[in-house]
Amino acid sequence: MVRKDSKAANRLKKHSRIRNRFQGTPERPRLAVFRSNNHMYAQVIDDLAGTTLVAASTTEKEVKAELKKTNDVEAASYVGTVIAKRALEKGITTVVFDRGGYLYHGKVQALADAAREAGLEF
Repeated sequence: MVRKDSKAANRLKKHSRIRNRFQGTPERPRLAVFRSNNHMYAQVIDDLAGTTLVAASTTEKEVKAELKKTNDVEAASYVGTVIAKRALEKGITTVVFDRGGYLYHGKVQALADAAREAGLEF
């Protein structure tokens, strides 16, 4: 019988391969995306210092108040604009996009496009 790895295990393998290619620096931090079944999360991370510079997610009270649902494309694009605004307030203009092992499609793409439109460069 053929044994298949779970989708979560496959995503983690993809994510580790992606993470081996780049890392966030103070000049160009990493915009990391995580999506669960119910929420979207985005962080701007400086890997050299090991710190999160900026974060946004649909679990935050003020973000959740603006949304009808927290797990659709509209919510992902809103999180993208919020993370971009917060990053620009901290003086971060360019980032490296880390899709977290997810396909660049749907919610992940909506978050990235919204962050670009709000002013982040990647």
